[in-house]
Formats: sequence, structure tokens, C-alpha cells
Amino acid sequence: MNETVADEADVIVVGAGPGGSAAAYHMAKHGLRVLLLEKTEFPREKVCGDGLTPRAVRQLVRMGVDTSEKAGWLHNRGLRVIGGGVRLELDWPDLASFPNYGLVRTRLDFDDMLAQRAVAAGALLRTGVNVTGPVLDADGQAIGVEAKLGPAKEPVQYRAPLVIAADGVSGKLPLAMGLAKRDDRPIGVAVRRYYRSPARANDDYLESWLELRSAQDRDRLLPGYGWIFGMGDGRVNAGLGILNSSDAFGKTNYRAMLTDWLGSTPEDWGLRGEENADGPILGAALPMGFNRVPHYTRGMMLVGDSGGMVNPMNGEGIAYAMESGELAAEVAVQALARAAGPDRERALRAYPAELKIRFGGYYRLGGVFVKLIGNPQIMRVATKHGMPHPTLMRFVLKLLANLTDPRDGDAMDRIINGLTKVAPAV
Repeated sequence: MNETVADEADVIVVGAGPGGSAAAYHMAKHGLRVLLLEKTEFPREKVCGDGLTPRAVRQLVRMGVDTSEKAGWLHNRGLRVIGGGVRLELDWPDLASFPNYGLVRTRLDFDDMLAQRAVAAGALLRTGVNVTGPVLDADGQAIGVEAKLGPAKEPVQYRAPLVIAADGVSGKLPLAMGLAKRDDRPIGVAVRRYYRSPARANDDYLESWLELRSAQDRDRLLPGYGWIFGMGDGRVNAGLGILNSSDAFGKTNYRAMLTDWLGSTPEDWGLRGEENADGPILGAALPMGFNRVPHYTRGMMLVGDSGGMVNPMNGEGIAYAMESGELAAEVAVQALARAAGPDRERALRAYPAELKIRFGGYYRLGGVFVKLIGNPQIMRVATKHGMPHPTLMRFVLKLLANLTDPRDGDAMDRIINGLTKVAPAV
């Protein structure tokens, strides 16, 4: 029989990744009793490129995180794009709404740091808690979660008036609520590996490769896009991603493709073969463009990857996980101040409505973008004719990274903001 822990929290957050920890932090700061449940123990590794755009940096600052280099962060000035025989360095734009620098840090201690920020704000963190499903009342409303504790897998229930699912791409909780992934939304797969590479470790640009050439046949282009991000500790994070709009999706050995591409890089970078490899090649799915909806149903809110919030334009997930976590917190604080029933439900439905306003049109554009770049001919033409034009590429950077000022921006900002407004929301 399950042990039941009732009335311990106002909100249960399942998953202490960036989205869950951000939600827990902002709710605790507003005085809610928050129980943050994480199935693993910290520190723990996650598959990620480890690069953060200014959009993610803004969310870190909002959580009171010290993002200085003294605190162990590697700062970057922008994005270096390689393709079409061109190597172009694009600085992050100077905007009122976002900082003008990006960051790099491994997820090994990044997630731990954010979870500890939530704890410092007053959230109760419990690790080694494997949540197996929601607890539902007679009306099908989530009133808590069932879990297994520690190595002994001791069954337990936690109860709270609101549950936030931040359980990642697997989405065990939303699935149990009947929320399956939508097949009409983009999804990607990424693989990455760390390499010891003193020659590349202290790069002040994130590096994106629009064309990947095979080491075995230099004239052959591999599907997908790649990255090499210096970590500042003698290593780089090298990886590649591929989208389901590509014919090669699901039919390719991605790990072999990564080593094939890295075999074509300069020898002094140390990325060829196994000699400088630091750990295995690991992979993960990237759920994009709101591929699981609605983001609120029957007492449960979806945050981050659980709700398919990865940006289809650039594969960035951390910023959107943290933003959705903060928004979920704002809505939860207002909703829980109301009596249980229709009035509270009305307040909670503001969460998916606001997400749609913020990102719905942009993600619709992202879906179109994904279909276009999945066509190798279109990608080849776009790279060949777009890369030599720095002004056009600065526009593309703003669009792909979703970095614009909503008011008083320049002409590029106004065009991008206008496009996202007229695009029908997903």
C-alpha cells in the first residue's frame, strides 16, 4: 500500500531540469510551498550542446544566477556560421530586452546550480524520486503524483492542488493524462560528444556548421547541421542534429555520422578518432514547436520539453523551458489564490493562452523553416547565396535565435515581430 504524503505543498513540480527548477524558484519566491521531485541524483549529465543564447542568459539573470566568468561561465560574443565556403562571425545583437552575450557550461553542474537556486528560494527538493504517474480524483483531476523512492522503490503518493510536469521528452505524466505527441509538429535528434581540444576550448563564439562533409568523401554532404562549442576547460562539445523533415531522419547511424564529419576537421583540433574523446557519444530527441498540447489540463501544467517547447529554428530548449517555467509560476500564483473550482480553472487556462501568444506564431514560422531546410537543394541554394551577405545573415541570426526588441526595435525587429504576429499560431 502506498504511503501518502498530503498537504505538504501547494504545487508539485516533477523534474528538476531547467524548466522545473525555474518554475519551482519563481513559485517559491512568491510564497508558494513547492515540492520539487527529481528521479536522479545531482550532479547528473544530460545530452545537450551546452551553449546558451542571450535568451537563456536573461532567464538565468532573472533567477539571480551569477553569470560572470569568475563564477565559472565561458562567455561568447555571438555565432560563427560555416557553410557555402564562407566563415561568418555574427555578434549577438545589442537589444534592450536581452543581454549581448551567450554562455557555455556543462549540464553536469548547470542543472544542479538551478535546482539549488530553487532550494534557496524555499522549494523542497527531493532526489531519487521516480514519479510513475498522476493521482487522479473521481473527476479525473490531478491531485498529486505516485512515485517510487530510492533503490528499494518504496511506493509513495504526494498530494497537492496543482502538478507541473517538467519530466522532459518522455512526458510520462502528460501521457498518463492522455496527451500524446503530435506527429504534425517537428522533432529532431541530436548526438554529441566531448573531446579534449586545447586548440578550440576557449572559443568566444558558438560555432554552427550548416554543411557537414564526409571524411571518407569530401565531395559528399552529410544530412543535418553541426556544432563545435568550446567549453573553456580544455574540451569542446561537438555534435550534430537532424530534423524529421530530412529524408535521412530515422534511417541514419547518427553516431557514425558524427565521427565521419569530425574526421574531416583539421587534425590539430584533436577531434578525429578516439584518442582525445572524453566519454561516449550520447543522443537525445528534441521535441519542437508545441508537439504536445494542451499545456494545461485537469490540474496539470506542462513545462519545457514535456510540452514540446524546443525552438524549431535553432534547436534551443533551455531558454524556452525556463521561460515556460517562469510563466507557469506566475499563473499558478494567481490561480492558487482563488478558491478551487471554476474560478481557479479559468485562471489556469491563462497559461496555454499566453504561451500561444508568445510563441505560437513564431513556432508556426519554425515549422515552415524546418520543412524548407529539410530539402537539401533548398539548403544548398540558401547557404550559397545567403552566407556572403552579412546584413541578411544578421537578420537570420535574430530570427533563428528569437532575439528582437518588442518595442523601439530596428527595421529587422519590426519585420520579424510582424511575421510572428501574422503567422497563425500553432
